[in-house]
Amino acid sequence: MFDLAAIGIGYGSLLMLVLLVLLLLTGMQLAIATGFVALIFALGWFGPDALPIVSSRLYTFVGSYVFLAVPMFVLMAALLDHSGIARDLFDAMARLGRKLRGGVALQTLIVAIILASMSGVIGGETVLLGILALPQMLRLGYDRRLAIGTTCAGGALGTMLPPSIVLIIYGLTANVSIGELFKGAFLPALILALLYMGYVLFRVWLNPAMAPLPSDSDEDQPKPPNFFKALLFPILSVITVLGSIYGGVASVTEASALGVLGIAISTWIRNELSYSMVRKATISTLRVCGMIIWIGIGATALVGVYNLMGGIGFVRDLVLSIGGDGLGTILFMMLILLVLGMFLDWVGVALLTMPIFVPIVVHLGYDPIWFGVLFCLNMQVSFLSPPFGPAAFYLKTVTPRDISLGEIFRSLVPFIGLQIVALILLIMFPQLALWWQ
Repeated sequence: MFDLAAIGIGYGSLLMLVLLVLLLLTGMQLAIATGFVALIFALGWFGPDALPIVSSRLYTFVGSYVFLAVPMFVLMAALLDHSGIARDLFDAMARLGRKLRGGVALQTLIVAIILASMSGVIGGETVLLGILALPQMLRLGYDRRLAIGTTCAGGALGTMLPPSIVLIIYGLTANVSIGELFKGAFLPALILALLYMGYVLFRVWLNPAMAPLPSDSDEDQPKPPNFFKALLFPILSVITVLGSIYGGVASVTEASALGVLGIAISTWIRNELSYSMVRKATISTLRVCGMIIWIGIGATALVGVYNLMGGIGFVRDLVLSIGGDGLGTILFMMLILLVLGMFLDWVGVALLTMPIFVPIVVHLGYDPIWFGVLFCLNMQVSFLSPPFGPAAFYLKTVTPRDISLGEIFRSLVPFIGLQIVALILLIMFPQLALWWQ
């Protein structure tokens, strides 16, 4: 077999990158491509003796106790998707904000915050808001781009607000406390949501025609909704999950199980719990978690092999030489993550880069919790950015046919700008993510 070690770590790194890109261009899934490249370099660089070491890294990733929180939070989101909890919550907020100009857009963002605090994933939330909020704003005469952008950007808030799955995967990869990550992400996520709200209010103040006030004939609900029923279960769910984590009553994994139990009881009280609903929610959970696990296996194998090759030290020296010994390195990392996020799934970005970046961050004296929130905010941008922004594709599945994917991406440009503003603020003021220390 050809001895790849003879070409050196520099050319080996370049060959690994080129091979991975070529495989992805063929349409091969990221999980298969990373695993295949890892296998080639493990055999070509070390020989068959290296395979048991790689397999041990896979077991460490999949067998982590904290990883149990991922399917629990995904199941919470799936149960919400298939129940009427989100719809009742939206109806209640619509009643409260119906006389405020831009009120429907604001209520969409508020509902997005509450739903994100209950689930931590973006797919189902973006689709739900696309079904509930977008048609109502379009019917009331809202500016199309404002309505589309608000719906899509609001749905993506689940990546920032605890219990974010992105934060959980980062915590597993970087070996830092997920509870502390949740605390650190709360304030930056709130700032980002407030930036969205401020933008909506500013736009409708400049041009009131962008958000007409609903007339009496526009009211969907002849009678007020049951606010107790609509608000009780979401508030209890948020308090149960986040309150138990922040209060030190339960770990992240235990809190996720409590959240699933709470949502299940809520749907049972609402007479919505059924075998069909549980079956659909379970299948959705298996699909999402299966994707995460397979990407995790491939990426962990690749990073493990690259680490054995001496690649971590090579990349560290390369990044430090380009970015300098300080903030320049952090900015260079952010640029790399922005570019990767436009083309790769966030799970792959996290598992491929964080084992390399986090040691550099710690070496420079920065807090890995702060960097984790930075990474999460960076992935917020990737969720909305072309060409593969997943939030835009999720929304497109439920929009009217006359709304093209290009129009969705154009509508998201101001919100991407606000995300970058929030990213800059967090870089300038790290205490925003470390306020609790």
